[in-house]
Amino acid sequence: MKLRSLLIGLTVAAAGVVSAPAATASDTPTPFIVGGRPATENYTFMVYTGGCTGSLIKANWALTAKHCSTPSSVRVGSNDRTKGGTVVKVTRGVSHPTEDVKLLQLADSVTHQPIAIPVQSGPPGTATRLLGWGVTCPTRGCGSAPVANHEFDTSILADSKCRGIRSATEICTNNPNKGGDCYGDSGGPQITKVNGVWRQIGSDSRGTTSACGAGPSIYVDLTSVRTWISQQVGTLP
Repeated sequence: MKLRSLLIGLTVAAAGVVSAPAATASDTPTPFIVGGRPATENYTFMVYTGGCTGSLIKANWALTAKHCSTPSSVRVGSNDRTKGGTVVKVTRGVSHPTEDVKLLQLADSVTHQPIAIPVQSGPPGTATRLLGWGVTCPTRGCGSAPVANHEFDTSILADSKCRGIRSATEICTNNPNKGGDCYGDSGGPQITKVNGVWRQIGSDSRGTTSACGAGPSIYVDLTSVRTWISQQVGTLP
């Protein structure tokens, strides 16, 4: 199983965002969402970390994957990883003791609208959307990451479809038509609409196949760690 992160140089260093440190053996440069499309909405909660994707869950807290490096700064609230939104420093990262989740405490609160985490994720068949930055080709080194956040519509699968899944705390996510998340989407949000409003139920962790889109992916079920998140950041929106 391969982790979904990507090491790329940031083009916003002048704005205060720095490049991620060198990749480790388990966190190597490769592509992200395949077969998606440029974002069709203004996702105010999107967070670009430089090597992974994240989400704003509170005015001064972001969420990403534990296996991602803790960045010095992030860009919040823009679908363009090179401009817009707010660039803010990160004071620390807080990793979950067992799940692939990391919280990033921001030095300052931002005015962008966070995304809420519901109390339940949903059964197999629930329609979801994956978000993240990256190339749209599925092989390692096949191209550079675009500046635009991409989205991909999919659904939840039965846990039996994902080998190695921890059923109590993870979501088996379909990657139909050889599309879906890929390396660099680590920590990226899996969202679903609840009463017409986007809510985040998952955070990208890893794939189940060596090629992106060749099989389903595994997202951490954030509803299963919602209590822990609340303990770290205080009351969630």
